[in-house]
Amino acid sequence: MNKKKKVVVGLSGGVDSSVAALLLQEQGYQVEGFFMRNWDSNANNDFLGNNNQVDDMCPQEIDYLDALKVANKLGIKLHRVDFIQEYWDYVFAYFLKEYEKGRTPNPDILCNKYIKFDQFLNYAVEKLGADYIAMGHYAGTRYNPETCQFELFKAADENKDQTYFLCQLSQSQISKTLFPLQDLKKSRVRQIAQEHDLITANKKDSTGICFIGERNFAEFLQNYIPNRPGKIVNIKTGEIVGEHIGIMYYTIGQRKGLNLGGQAEPMYVAKKDLDNQILYVAPASDQSYLYSSSAIIGELNWIVNLTDYQLDVNRFKCSAKFRYRQKDENVELIRQDNGNYLVNYDNVKAVTEGQEAVFYLNELCLGGGIIESINK
Repeated sequence: MNKKKKVVVGLSGGVDSSVAALLLQEQGYQVEGFFMRNWDSNANNDFLGNNNQVDDMCPQEIDYLDALKVANKLGIKLHRVDFIQEYWDYVFAYFLKEYEKGRTPNPDILCNKYIKFDQFLNYAVEKLGADYIAMGHYAGTRYNPETCQFELFKAADENKDQTYFLCQLSQSQISKTLFPLQDLKKSRVRQIAQEHDLITANKKDSTGICFIGERNFAEFLQNYIPNRPGKIVNIKTGEIVGEHIGIMYYTIGQRKGLNLGGQAEPMYVAKKDLDNQILYVAPASDQSYLYSSSAIIGELNWIVNLTDYQLDVNRFKCSAKFRYRQKDENVELIRQDNGNYLVNYDNVKAVTEGQEAVFYLNELCLGGGIIESINK
């Protein structure tokens, strides 16, 4: 039956997407590859903080050549398409606005929602005649006949599970997507790549900003957001202990890069006052400023209909992640009049405004939303 189904796989030039394409081919699908180029350093004024400017070949081109080698090895066609303007409009512009507000956004989630599972999905279906797209994400999908809904659930490799980054997907997006790695551990994926002599078998996983890569972050942001210097203040004593170049360059809990000399012990970022451009720090021995007991979550996306899982949309309990690879926390959600949710939890560390809160019912990903504010 699979021989009649065409799958276009997002080939990134990494080992995960390479093995995803291989497995689908072995399962009998008609497989084609798709390489997305979503960032152009020259066009996007990406100069400060970009150490790749001095290299003969940028990492993006190296990834494309690796993807092409994998495609040739598997005997499949590789398409190459630019979504540079779309990435800027739907992902990067929001990314910058959030940083200007002193918040910490997650571009990977936006990239999945608007680029990989929207622009790419639509292109693959409408222009390439695909029945499905596929990705090398560690996640799973299934159709539940009892609820008549497509479900997103955690991968077998808990350490690599990426449902956190997929929480903004819709029913239609999930229904058209395959995740061939859902039952595999990362070590097994690399083993399969080695067994089939794929060039990406031992390639390091990509890091940095989605589709942009590794950057000196403070310098990188200066390409787009002007510096707004201010004071660094000890939150416990009220003492001015230094100066910063802009609140947007720092994240809650950050310890490195504060350039605070002469302190009795290391300090971390405890709070940001955007209106007065004050960065508050606290001594590492007192972590109390990093803990909160509740948060307001907005812009919620529910992947499934909650009532079909015996959940009262106005008030229910489940588990949540407030950042990637954080352990699941027991939470209670209470719906507010404006559609946001008050989420209560027991003293969780480093819940950060602008990040995503993702909700689970056991292994099932219910959806997620933006952390608008926190309550200490």
